[in-house]
Amino acid sequence: MIPHVTRLHELWRIAAHYRLDTLFPAEELPEKVRHVLNVIKLHPAAWSSREKNNELKLKQALEEMGPLAIKLGQLLSTRRDLIPPEVLAQLVLLQDRVKPYDTQLAKQRIQDSLKADIRTLFARFDEQPLAAASIAQVHTAALHDGREVVVKVTRPNIRQQVLQDFEILAWLGDWLENRLEAARALHLTEIIRDYRQIILNELDLSLEAENTRRMRHYFTGSSMMYVPEVYMDSKEVMVAERISGVPISDIATFDRLGMDRADLAEKGLTIFFTQVFRDNFFHADMHPGNVFVETLNPSNPRFIALDCAIMGELSKSDQMTIARMLLAVMNSNFMQLIQIVHQAGWIPPGTEQDALAREMRRTVGPMVSKPMDQLDFAGILIQVMDIARRFHLEIPPQLMLLLKTLVHVEGLGTDLYPQLDIWKLAKPILTEWVKENMSPVKNFKELGQQIPDLLLGAQDIPTLLIDSLNGLKNQSAWHDKQLKEIQHMRLQLQQQQRRSWMFGSTMLILLTIAIITPWFVSIVLIVLSSLLALWRIMK
Repeated sequence: MIPHVTRLHELWRIAAHYRLDTLFPAEELPEKVRHVLNVIKLHPAAWSSREKNNELKLKQALEEMGPLAIKLGQLLSTRRDLIPPEVLAQLVLLQDRVKPYDTQLAKQRIQDSLKADIRTLFARFDEQPLAAASIAQVHTAALHDGREVVVKVTRPNIRQQVLQDFEILAWLGDWLENRLEAARALHLTEIIRDYRQIILNELDLSLEAENTRRMRHYFTGSSMMYVPEVYMDSKEVMVAERISGVPISDIATFDRLGMDRADLAEKGLTIFFTQVFRDNFFHADMHPGNVFVETLNPSNPRFIALDCAIMGELSKSDQMTIARMLLAVMNSNFMQLIQIVHQAGWIPPGTEQDALAREMRRTVGPMVSKPMDQLDFAGILIQVMDIARRFHLEIPPQLMLLLKTLVHVEGLGTDLYPQLDIWKLAKPILTEWVKENMSPVKNFKELGQQIPDLLLGAQDIPTLLIDSLNGLKNQSAWHDKQLKEIQHMRLQLQQQQRRSWMFGSTMLILLTIAIITPWFVSIVLIVLSSLLALWRIMK
């Protein structure tokens, strides 16, 4: 049964009201997409709509649809290579220019959450929001000691809408998995479930505050990135240091200040690989509204990380697998790539590995020799997903967040410095990381660090050994008892079958005799048969 039909009807009404079916010329769309968009026109809201020529209709529609739709728009806003300029201009506004909610309500939420009056908390509070996005809006303020801060406060009453939308997505994911092999290979329902938890975590600003402190610790003293300090936080409010900088999409400012965009792009990519492999803690929502650049020192600018709500982590084995896969691609060794994927357990038994290697070489191979401005990363990713479907590959759900981040990073890098050679920069970073993590010296050192714990635990070994032996002994005794009981039951069953056979044979003989003998003898035999049957029952 389709969940939340009322909510689905509301989404249909919004799409119809803003005439999203007219967003792209019909002749430029695939036939299946045209059929889907034609459904929008069937809603009565489309018949009287005057939004057909509204230049901001997509932005306003996604705002009205809610947080998940806004986040989709933010993701697409980084893809200048895929989205027409007139549509992109609307999506960019969703990064930090979503319609704000009432300031008085925001102030009341701040006071209730931090349990203090606004005048007690701040020497100055600016009522005009600095920015507004899908989950929260931001106001500028000043503490009583003069420090300039930003106050982030979540939107009211959005949790229920997020839960409803994810229930619809979960139903859709389950429906697709039951019909499409590609959806099953991607573990679509697991991805939706994981992303649901990520978005729910984003509604808790105390978790974002903790992530920000952790990221700040990793990059303390860094010449590449700065992370603002957090001063106060709660579930609904976070007060942090106000920074000075411009969004990473502000190319005009970089050129005006004479910044080296190639160097800036290399720094950004180095930061990404550092987060994924050194720290295993990467920013997974890197749209331009969350990534700024300092302008105080144009000759050596730093990135500024904002909104650390959605963060990603990988297991140690997944880290190593991804690093080795990337190195195999950079070395154009696609047979090794398939062997690595096979060792990771992503390839089902019986897969024709040579054919899979040829497909990967054909699809991924051209990436290695091209700069970013000639790469269609999203298109290549779609082709890789198609290969995964055809060869029944199992793609772990935890990697999908990393792939989403890669789409962001590649989109930002293409805007900043299209000629960037990501492979040339990434190869030495990955090679060094793999060597370090596979080094016997490091492994021996890690073992040495565990020796104190091993020694402390060694005193428990005799007790554990005795307990294990006693357990085996008791288990053996239990098995012996069970075996004897089974043998006894088998003997009883055999005896029961023998008695039943003898009883049946005797009854048959007596009844046969009773039929062919005089009546008084028959009565005697019938009485004997009845007594024998009664004895059999009582037995």
